[in-house]
Amino acid sequence: MNMAKSRSGIGEYSQVGVSSGVEQANAHRLIQMLMDGAIEKVAMAKGFMDRKEVALKGSHISWAISIIEGLRASLDKNAGGEIADNLDDLYDYMIRRLARSNAENNTDLLDEVLSLLRSVKDAWDKIPSALNHK
Repeated sequence: MNMAKSRSGIGEYSQVGVSSGVEQANAHRLIQMLMDGAIEKVAMAKGFMDRKEVALKGSHISWAISIIEGLRASLDKNAGGEIADNLDDLYDYMIRRLARSNAENNTDLLDEVLSLLRSVKDAWDKIPSALNHK
């Protein structure tokens, strides 16, 4: 992961109000925090959408998009190869689905993005234990 590229995503996530110390986290933990933030913002947007709170829905979808853009910018395609390319495509897809859900007030699209984010995060969360058992 290119740390310079991830700074924008880290900046986005630090605004979430996390007290766990972004500046002390390693690169792996930072990605986990970004994913948690994106999941939280999409889930909150869904609640706002259900309650027809348009401004808050839009701001949280926008915030989730910014976080996912940060995740996307942190990809190191040279080192990550096909996996990084696939994640880039997936993040792009998520961003487009979020924008569409905002325009159409479609909670099904938010659920789809939540499912995708949770799947990626679940896989990411398993990396440290997988590396420690080698």
